[in-house]
Amino acid sequence: MNTNRLSRTLLIAALGSVALVGCKKEQAPAPAPAAEQAPAPMGEAPAPTISVLAVTLGNAAGPDNKIANPTTTFAPNDTIYAAVDTRTSDPAANVPGTLTAKWSHVDSSQIVHEESKALDFSGDGTTTFQISKPDGWPSGRYKVEISLDGNVVSTSDFEVK
Repeated sequence: MNTNRLSRTLLIAALGSVALVGCKKEQAPAPAPAAEQAPAPMGEAPAPTISVLAVTLGNAAGPDNKIANPTTTFAPNDTIYAAVDTRTSDPAANVPGTLTAKWSHVDSSQIVHEESKALDFSGDGTTTFQISKPDGWPSGRYKVEISLDGNVVSTSDFEVK
C-alpha cells in the first residue's frame, strides 16, 4: 500500500502543479527601459516677435534714422521726426510687421497726418516718420501715437511754440 499511497501523492502533486500553471495570471509587459523610450515631443518654438523699445522726437534725423538732438518743443516751421527703435526676439529672423504713426493736434482733437510702413524687421533697427507744414504749425499741444500691427505701443506728447 505504500507504493499506492506514494503514487497517489505524486499524482495529486503533479495535477496541482498543472492546475497552478494553467491559472497563472497574465502580467502586463514590463515598460521599456528609459533609454529605449522615445523622448516626449517638445512644443514648437514660439514665432519671433517685434518690440518697440523707444520713440524719440526731434527736428532732424541722421543717416542711421536716429535723432541727434531729442526735443519735445518745436518751432512752427520745423520738420518733426519720430524715430522708432525696434528689436526682434530672434536677431537672425525676418519678422514682417506694420508700424503706424498717427500725429494729432491735441488742442483741436484733429488728426494731422497718419502713415503706415509695412516692414521686414530683423534684430535692432530704427524707423523714422516725419511731418512738416511749409506755412507753419499752429502753436499748441500735439501727440504722436505709434502702433505696431494695429496696437498702440507708444504715445509721445510734444509742443509747437
